[in-house]
Amino acid sequence: MFDLRASTLLVALLATSALAQDHTSEQSEAQINDPNLECTPYYYAPSAQYIHNFPPIWQPATLQANDAAGQAMWAHISGSIPTNILPKGQLNGSTINVTYDRVNDPDCWWTIRQCTTPKIAGLPADVSAVPEPRTMGYGFDDGPNCTHNAFYNYLASQNQKATMFYIGSSVMDWPLEAQRALADGHEICAHTWSHRYMTAFSSQDAFAELWYSIQAIKVVTGVTPTCWRPPYGDVDDRIRAIANALGLQTIIWKYDSNDWRVGQINVTTATVDSFYNLFINNLTAGTFNTVGGIMLTHELNNYTMQEAINFYPQLKSAFEYIVPVGVALNKTQPYKETNYTLPTFQQCTCQLHGHAC
Repeated sequence: MFDLRASTLLVALLATSALAQDHTSEQSEAQINDPNLECTPYYYAPSAQYIHNFPPIWQPATLQANDAAGQAMWAHISGSIPTNILPKGQLNGSTINVTYDRVNDPDCWWTIRQCTTPKIAGLPADVSAVPEPRTMGYGFDDGPNCTHNAFYNYLASQNQKATMFYIGSSVMDWPLEAQRALADGHEICAHTWSHRYMTAFSSQDAFAELWYSIQAIKVVTGVTPTCWRPPYGDVDDRIRAIANALGLQTIIWKYDSNDWRVGQINVTTATVDSFYNLFINNLTAGTFNTVGGIMLTHELNNYTMQEAINFYPQLKSAFEYIVPVGVALNKTQPYKETNYTLPTFQQCTCQLHGHAC
């Protein structure tokens, strides 16, 4: 006998299943477990309707003539940007023919001397460590990656939050993936528009790189970041001044997993394993007994995300706490909007009884 109720239930379940794995909402996108489907381009109206206000995706940013808000902001802050610090090198990182006093490092150029304390008075120091002892400030660069669901699912299974440094162009490419970070409780920071070496830009173009990255995140997620990380760590006092004028805290690192270098000359997966182990061994040796550490890791590709998963149990076992950078800094208001907060470090660690947040 034909059971109408069973048939109706089956149709409803199939419809729900189909709806649950598509690109119509953050929730449905987060359910996709096929990497090919994850990375199938899709149209998302809320971001698509604004795309004409942005520079071409993945191209070095310039201030758009039709961007009245951007033009006004640049006019407002440009007078505070130092003019005696000139652009350095090329956008691809080449420093051939660059003449610079590498000994005295007058511009606090991180690329040369890993300088994090600006030489210009009034500029805040970069964040390169976290103040909480035996704590890891946990974060990942270069997202959102279209195949990140398995990685984010793993973090969720561990009740682990992190700081996600998002590239503006990638946010516009993968808006629902960017929304997942906010939905899952991660902290979002900017990572420029096109991921070039920032000190090579003119001041106005460097402003555009930061401006359009935070505008992309705002359009897609509804929040405006107050932190950023320079690609490759390439920052000097001129770029810091631009970021500071935009209300962006500069976050660097002291330790590099080098996961992004795999495939380059003399960098193998074993090399990356060794840098992860070195970071953990530093904890064991007491390096982080007074202040915690930040290590550069990436959402760049499936390898870097899987490497993070592979080493997470060891990190969790070694460090007393693993928290987003903003939590370790007790930065409870991570965005310009006031309707979203992060827990304090104490709230986070008490809530979870240690280890993760």
